[in-house]
Order: sequence, then structure tokens, then C-alpha cells
Amino acid sequence: MHHARAGARTAEVLMRSRYSAFACALGAYLLDTWHPSTRPARLDLDPGLEWRRLQIRDRSAGGEQDPDGTVSFVAHFYDTRRREYGRLVETSRFIREDGRWLYLEAVA
Repeated sequence: MHHARAGARTAEVLMRSRYSAFACALGAYLLDTWHPSTRPARLDLDPGLEWRRLQIRDRSAGGEQDPDGTVSFVAHFYDTRRREYGRLVETSRFIREDGRWLYLEAVA
């Protein structure tokens, strides 16, 4: 998915595009796809992290007609300063407003 304003069809598609945005350091896109109630004022992306792979573990709701959904994933990265691999395990909540999916928060 390209990182345009058009929006994602499902919560999982948005999750995948946000992962790609982290990998490509597209902070403006990340903030634009973050729900206003939980969005930070600014986002400082760590240039020392190289995002390597995304594994979707599970999803609940988040379809084209659902009002909300969750996506559980593992994001693998390489820390260039420490020269070690790591992973981020998270379940993210998404909400659909005015037909547009937005990231709400991490729940685990």
C-alpha cells in the first residue's frame, strides 16, 4: 500500500502500512493515521532501528464494515547502535471513523 491519504480498507491493511511507514521513517503518515484522542503532539523515530519483518499473529474484527478491530503482531528490527536484533510484540487497537481506519492504542 502506498502511504496516501486515501485510507486502508481494513485494520490489518492499516497496520501493515504503518509498519512500512516506520521502516521508511514516514512520521507524518504515522501521525495522520493515529486517532486524535491518543495521537502524540510529535513523533521522534529512532534512526538506529532498522525494521526488518512484520508477522501478523492474529486479528479480531477490523473488516470493511466493522467499527473497530485489533491486530496482534511481531515486528522484528535490528538496532544498529547495539548491533543486535530485537522484536516488538503488540496488540494494536484500531477504530473506524467516517469510513477511515485509525490507530488508537497498544493494548499488549
